[in-house]
Formats: sequence, structure tokens, C-alpha cells
Amino acid sequence: MANSLVKQTLNYLKRNPKFLTPLSSQSHTRFFTSSIATADDPQFDDPSSSFTFSPEGQEDGNSNNNTNKSDRDDRIYVKAPSSKPETASSVTMPMSFVTGSTVGRRFYKDVKLREADGGIGWTVMLDYRTLKTPSKRPLKLPTLPLAKAIAAEWEYQQIDGIRPFTMPLMRLACTALERVPLNRAKIIEYLLKKFNQDLVFCRAPEDNDLTRGVYESQVQKIDPLLGWVESEFGFKPIVYTSFFGGKQEDGLIKAIDNLLKKTDDCELAAIDAIAAAAHSLIIAVGISRGKLQIEEAIELIRLEEDLQMDRWGLVEGGHDLDIADLRVQISSAAVFLGLSRRI
Repeated sequence: MANSLVKQTLNYLKRNPKFLTPLSSQSHTRFFTSSIATADDPQFDDPSSSFTFSPEGQEDGNSNNNTNKSDRDDRIYVKAPSSKPETASSVTMPMSFVTGSTVGRRFYKDVKLREADGGIGWTVMLDYRTLKTPSKRPLKLPTLPLAKAIAAEWEYQQIDGIRPFTMPLMRLACTALERVPLNRAKIIEYLLKKFNQDLVFCRAPEDNDLTRGVYESQVQKIDPLLGWVESEFGFKPIVYTSFFGGKQEDGLIKAIDNLLKKTDDCELAAIDAIAAAAHSLIIAVGISRGKLQIEEAIELIRLEEDLQMDRWGLVEGGHDLDIADLRVQISSAAVFLGLSRRI
């Protein structure tokens, strides 16, 4: 079978000698996959070159339309130097930025900050290139502390590869700048749709021997948060001994809806991220309002599971990874929220 495939390939090359003809670097755009694009290439030092991570599902002007999308996701397109030096170059984040894959080797040396055009906000510079979002919009950050934190994430990247999963603040910034403005109403609608099944509204049965300890811990740890909700919004939350939760009062739902509508894009992005990780909009609101600290929030989220681990033990490679992942998601969103606020 292997010999047959080799013979077919050789016969094809004999019949199509042009297939092996190299492309001219001056007349074509050269394609480097992420596995071979390095900072040592001459093009990386040429100010006339521009570097764009190809967004998923988006065609590049010089790309082959027959190329599979999976082959395009992690490519870096390096335009050949032109006769006229270009003053504006940029780096565009890929749509695959939210995944845990490596998207390419580090192609920059220095990470710097620059005041955004118009004097409002800050941008991150990779050498002379302006960092942009997946849709090629300038990454215009609202505060200098947030810009410094995201610049630190880029500075942390190693020569052998850019790892998006080590840049949670960058991911949240792209979400706040792109997803939230276009989908604000849908995000709020989805958060309120899940509100009745909020984690803090689900109470373990009191009269069951297996769950009595959980119930007592929930009363001790969660009831103070529910009391704060009542004093903050004027309506007492209703707890249910059901995984499906139950209907909350319309007044409480309306109060939460008004709060979400008054948030800016960064605040809503952070609340949405925390609520998704915590399965609780109340915990997300508690963090945004300063009622809960990061460790307190994580304790509430993991309350029942930690009690089960105390009883049955920890599964290595399972529970420990879940805990680490939750800490990253909650901590990064809380830090992003704090850094994005103008003092």
C-alpha cells in the first residue's frame, strides 16, 4: 500500500514539474505555518513587514480558497517587504486565542505601551506593531494598569511558542471590546435566564443523612450572602431543594436586570465570565460590588464538592485540576474587573 502511494506521487510530480517550482518572494505572499515561523527570520526585523494571525473562518486575500479551515487557523501570514516602507504594522489576535493551543513562535522582542489615538485609553505594542483584536480592531484598553497587566502577559511568552491559555486578561479584553458591544442584550438575557437556577438558591435537603452536613454548611456560608442580596436589592431570595431551582420574585429579577444594564463593557464581560465559572450570577455580582473576595467566592462555589472530597477523598488529575482551573477563571475575571475601572 505504501509503495503504491509513493509511486503514484512520483508519477504525479513527473507529469506536473511546475508543482515543484518555488514561489518568488517578491511577487507572492509567503506562507509560514506556526511551527516554522521564528523570530530569527529576516522578515521579523524588517519594518515593512506586517504580521497577522489569520482569524478562524476568515479568508486572507492571498490565500488559496481550497485550503482547509483547520489548516488556516494557526498560520501566520508574512507579507514580503515592499519597495515603500510602511509605517503602520499590527498584530491581530486569532479566533483560536480562546483555546489552549500554541498559535505560533514569539516573533517580537520588546513589549511597550503607547497612549491610544485621541488620548483616551492605552494600546500594547509588540516592537513596532500595534496589538489588535481578532476582528482587527485596535486593542484600546481603558486604563493604564490594565494595559500594563496585558503587556506583562505578552512579555511572559516564551520563544518556542505563544500560549493563549496563559493570557486570560487578554482574552477578557477582546471579549469586552468585541463580543459585549455587539451582544450586550443577549448576554444579559442569557444571564437572567439562568438566574432562577443560581447555585446559591439550590439548598441541600435538611432531613437527609447524606446531605445534612452540606445543608448546615450552606446555612452558615451562603445565608449571609443571601441576606446581603435582600438588603442591597430589597427582595429576599427564595431557596429550593431542587437542582432546577425555582422562580425568584419579579422585583429581584428586575433589580438584577437594571444593575446589568448599567454596567460598562468591561464590567459585563467580567460578570459574565465569573457567572459562567461559578454557575452563579449572585456570586458574580457579589464580587463586582465588593461583597465577596476571590477566596470567599471560590469557597462558596466549591462548598459541596469540598465536603464530598473531605469524606471520600481527592481524585488526582481530576479534582486538583478543576480547582486550579476555577481559581484561574475567577481570579483573572476579578482582577480584570478591578484593573479596568478608572479611579
